[in-house]
Amino acid sequence: MKRPGHRVRRWGCVIALLMFAAVCCAAPISGAIGAVAALQAAADGGGIAAGGSAADIPARMLTAYKKAAQQVGEYAPKCRGMAWPVLAGIAKIESNHAVGRDISAGGDIRPKIYGVLLNGSGAGGNTSAVADTDNGRWDGTADGERAVGPFQFLPSTWEGIGKDANGDGSADPHNADDAALGAAAYLCGNGRNLAQRPALKAAIWQYNHSDTYVADVLGWIDQYTAAAQAPHLGRTTGKARDVIDAALAQRGVPYSWGGGNAAGASYGICCSPSGKSGTAIRGFDCSGLTTYAFARAGIPLPRTAAAQAGTGRRIPASVGTGELTAGDLVFFAYAPGFDSTIYHVGIYVGGGQMINAARPGTVVRLDAVSAMPGFAGGARLL
Repeated sequence: MKRPGHRVRRWGCVIALLMFAAVCCAAPISGAIGAVAALQAAADGGGIAAGGSAADIPARMLTAYKKAAQQVGEYAPKCRGMAWPVLAGIAKIESNHAVGRDISAGGDIRPKIYGVLLNGSGAGGNTSAVADTDNGRWDGTADGERAVGPFQFLPSTWEGIGKDANGDGSADPHNADDAALGAAAYLCGNGRNLAQRPALKAAIWQYNHSDTYVADVLGWIDQYTAAAQAPHLGRTTGKARDVIDAALAQRGVPYSWGGGNAAGASYGICCSPSGKSGTAIRGFDCSGLTTYAFARAGIPLPRTAAAQAGTGRRIPASVGTGELTAGDLVFFAYAPGFDSTIYHVGIYVGGGQMINAARPGTVVRLDAVSAMPGFAGGARLL
């Protein structure tokens, strides 16, 4: 049996560490884990690389993704939920959207994108030799196989799923349109509903049998989905609109531990509990973003999330999200009901959404309020 004072002392450690860090942390972890370990695991955020607004996708590649999402029903009529962020998430990991290549109006990518030669040498992580299947037609070599194009298909796989999306009579994995449509059909499988998370995970796993790969791709899909969404601000006007517009204008800016102030994005500090440094990243953490957005409306805020909960009219968690209005601060805590344990803050935009600088490795984006655990109510300053 635990001693009566054990829980109080444990939360004291969390609070002290939060005050020392002076910046926002990420998702709280089960109380069974020690305070420092919990904060470290939370701040890691799944290892997603920085970046992720639609702005990091070349326009011609984005067109290919959107076109493929519309066309895939012709080849996989039972497929549901295919959307361009799904394809963007795959292509981000596989080729970084062919950034740095020339992409013609017809979608041809030059120079062509080749993976490492799968000859078992260990280069690029390959440990098993894969025999040539295309005599070099797609991968430029008859000495073995290598993945090709922005979606990195093996020639043998492409032979079975390749699609001619642009009507030129050839299904070419080095063409943005053809490759995107082939990837869409492959992910759809036998009628998957990709709007359902388990089916989406299964599709990504089929693409690459790696839990890390699945997690990374899902992270990018979520970021691109959020970047593509636009909140319905309706009749939101005045200072609330000023705050929201200022925050929305920062979508796609990287999270930086300790970054951001009333003047805008800034380089952060070292280091988060998990060792993530913001010193080389110009951006915002959660309370840096809210400080900046409210400054645009002439309202100064204290720098930490917990301190910001002491401003304005407090909206308790017990009344639920239905009492929030556009422009309210929305808080998350390790122990909802105890404001000293607040670890995160966002800006509510309505419809259950908030503008969020979530954690290291992500970007400023729209998220559901439910995306962060430990809802702790809000504060109304406007």
